[in-house]
Order: sequence, then structure tokens, then C-alpha cells
Amino acid sequence: MKHISAKAAIFFSLLMLSSCLDKVPGDYVPVDRGMETVTDAEEIVNGIYNTFKSGSLYSGRLTLCPDIQADLVHAVQGNSNTYVNLWQWDILPGNADIEAVYAGLYMAIGQCNYYLDRVGALKESLTDDTAILQLDALTGETYFCRALAYSELIKLFCKPYEPETAEEDLGVVLATSYFGTKPSRRANLKDSYALVISDLEKAEALLDPEDNAYDAVYAKNGAVHALWARVALYMQDWDAAIEHSTEVIECGAYRLADCHSNYSSTQTLLKYLWTNDASYENIFKLGYTSTSYGSAIGSVFLGFTRDYYYYYPDFVPSQTALNLYQSGDQRYSCYFSTGQTGYSHKLSCPLLIKYFGNEALISLKIYHVSMPKILRLAEQYLIRAEAYCRKGSYAKAGADLTTLRKSRFSTGGNVSVSESEWLDVISAERVRELYMEGFRLQDLKRWHKGFERTPQTSCVEEGGSLKVAADDPFFVWPIPRNELEAPGSEIQPNESNR
Repeated sequence: MKHISAKAAIFFSLLMLSSCLDKVPGDYVPVDRGMETVTDAEEIVNGIYNTFKSGSLYSGRLTLCPDIQADLVHAVQGNSNTYVNLWQWDILPGNADIEAVYAGLYMAIGQCNYYLDRVGALKESLTDDTAILQLDALTGETYFCRALAYSELIKLFCKPYEPETAEEDLGVVLATSYFGTKPSRRANLKDSYALVISDLEKAEALLDPEDNAYDAVYAKNGAVHALWARVALYMQDWDAAIEHSTEVIECGAYRLADCHSNYSSTQTLLKYLWTNDASYENIFKLGYTSTSYGSAIGSVFLGFTRDYYYYYPDFVPSQTALNLYQSGDQRYSCYFSTGQTGYSHKLSCPLLIKYFGNEALISLKIYHVSMPKILRLAEQYLIRAEAYCRKGSYAKAGADLTTLRKSRFSTGGNVSVSESEWLDVISAERVRELYMEGFRLQDLKRWHKGFERTPQTSCVEEGGSLKVAADDPFFVWPIPRNELEAPGSEIQPNESNR
């Protein structure tokens, strides 16, 4: 995929002034000249990926805020106040970070809808078979991207999926076309997920099942099945979760980043996954270059650029989370390192270095910028293990967890799963593997579990001993106020709006 052109950049420079559903490409470009060639189509799809790169989405808020809100970090005294309101559960409908996530996801959906509205006419005009196949692949990517954006909206702004109540529970506003009147009410949760599945089915039909290279920076067939497995898990469709995760695990295109294999004399494949963002394990990531990259996702955990000597983190890992890592687990040294802070209290503690930054960018003095790894093979093993547990296949679940852990542990890694303890085992392993990748709040929500923080030295007191009950309303983010108050809006609020 080529870099987005000036034409496409202007095409998608959308300002969120009122309802996100109204901010779409045709407001700025004549609709009869927006997608005339396959090159135009490619630029539009590239623009969607660029939207995903933004600090509102995968290089910032969408990834970080759900985990910061949960039980994985503590705010440090002297912090810059970034995300602290979310961490303290002081969450209002006008919260700027939540608004940015909501707007960013609907921006991506608007781009997808414009493409999908226009692609039929473009395809009819083509006579070259190669061009048609290329366009079909781009269309498959677009359906995947829309499914991804909607799945994230549902994850954050809706209750957990319960099959018995999904037809009554609120979903999201389903805008499926750029043209015409936009919907003003939320669909139910069942229909919202049905659209995601429908888009994944269309993406699967259009993307070449044999084209599944690892470390892909645009969606391939493996990414479709990986997202489908995640969505199926959230929908409690255990059979589908097993089916699609197995498709990814057994396709032969990907393998776990092994801590026993070296990329160089100083870095294992596991370490290289995080220092250079490249791995056989990556199913789909957002590709960065020195001139095109997202926000500095690691800044809130390090703040090294304040004086290039000390660290000034806004948040440090919770000791409760750190205690989950066991002897021999090489993820600990990949994710954490003790560092001296520059604050007056001189806190020295384990800091999150998982997002210290891509080494190629650091050589250019671009710090704390890491490529978002949206879909990794490790998650697929965790998905399948949990689905196996839900079906009572504990030996199979233990085998999957052991396979994952052996790739992460210098020695050992074997684990067994039982009927009485499987959720605790799965929960701990998901924290250890997916720390600060945006899963924790959703996991607690769908498991109907609360949490309690334990105060830490030199950390903010208000919120440091927070106790959150299971099914607290703020597990579901409030719908942004500007959406509720937009002219003609009939969008229903969440309980957290009140």
C-alpha cells in the first residue's frame, strides 16, 4: 500500500464539529470525483489505516484508556493529568478522551462507508481482470476495517453480550452508507454484532485465503479469522471462537515469538517483537515509517523526553499486576524495567518499557513510538483456551496455555487448568500477555468481575485504593454528550450518562 496522497489527505481531514455520523468525505470532495480509479480506491483504504494510527485510536486512547481505567497501573504524584480522570473513575459524558475514541472510530466507519458506496460503480467500469482482483482485495480490507471499528465501539460503549438479553440491550448506531439520511438511534446489541459478523463474512469471501504473510500492515485473510475469533469469544459463541482461532493457529503463516530463539546476539525474537515491532507472531499491525507514524503511545509510562535523563511517568505498573509474573517469564524483562523518576519524591520502581519505542525511530530521536499490533497469534491461543474452558475441555485449554507459556518462559511454563480455577488461570495469563494492549476493562466487564486497587508509594491517593464492584455502570463508557445533543439525535444514553 502506498502512502496517502495530498488528495486523499484533504479528502479525510474531517473536523468533529457535531455528530460524528455527519462528518464524512463527501462533505469536502465532489461525490462524483471521489473514487474514479483503483489508485483512488487504494488511497482511500490507506486513509482508513492512517485513521487507525491516530492518537485517538490505536496509538493512544483506544489502546491505553481501557487498561488505565482498570487495575493495571497507578497514577504517579506529579503526573501531567493525562487520563487521570478515567483512572479515578471520574467519568463524564463530556470526557474528551472518550469523545475522541468515539469520533475516531466513526471517522473510520465513514471512510469505509464512502468506499463501499462507490466501489460498485468503479468495479463495473473495469475490464482488466488484474485490476478487478486488486479492487476486490481492497474491498475485503474495507469490510474488515469496518468490522474492526464497530467491534471496538461495541466493546467500549455497550454492555457485555448476553445471548438471552442481546435483543433488548443497546448496541451502537449502525451507519452503513455515506449517502442518504444517517440513523439517529442505536440498534440493539444483537443486530450490532450481526453487522460485524456480516462484514467479516464479506471480507473472508474477498480476501485470498492463501495470502497470509506474517507481520502484515494491511488486512489479510488471517486477520479476518483472528478478529472473528475475538468477536465470537465476546459473543459467547464458543464453537465459532474455537473454529476461527484454530484457522489462524493452524494455517502455518504465523508462529509465536520465542524467547529461546535469537534475532541477534542481544535480542530474542520475543524482545525484538517489542523493540522493533516485527515478528512472525504479528497477524496485523499498523505500519510506521520515519515520516508516517502515530502518537507516542509510551509517553505516559516513561516521559523520557522531558529532559532525556530521568523518567517522568504519569502511570507506573501496579504491584498486583507485577506479582502475576512468575520466575522465568521473559515477558517481565520485555515489558518492565526499574528506572529512576525525576520527580521530587525520587520514585524508583518498575516502569513499563513495552512501548519505549521502535529502535529505528529512536535512532532519529523519535521516542516512545511503537507500531500497534492489533492482532497477534498469542491472543488466539488465549481465545481458544478460554473457549475450550467454557466447553469443559480443560486439557485442551491447558495445552494451549502451555504452548504460549513455553514460548515466553526461559524454563518451565507448563500449566494445568481445572473446572474450579480456570477463570483465574485465564485472567492471570491474559494480564501477563496482553498487559496495556486494551483488553483488561472488557475482560472484567464480560466476566462480571470487579477489582480493588492497593495503594502504592508516591502515587496519587485518590483512586489508589479504588474498589469497583462487578457490573459498575462505568464499565460501559458514556455516549459523548455532543452525540446526544446533536440536532435530530434520538441516540439513547448509557446508564453511565446519568
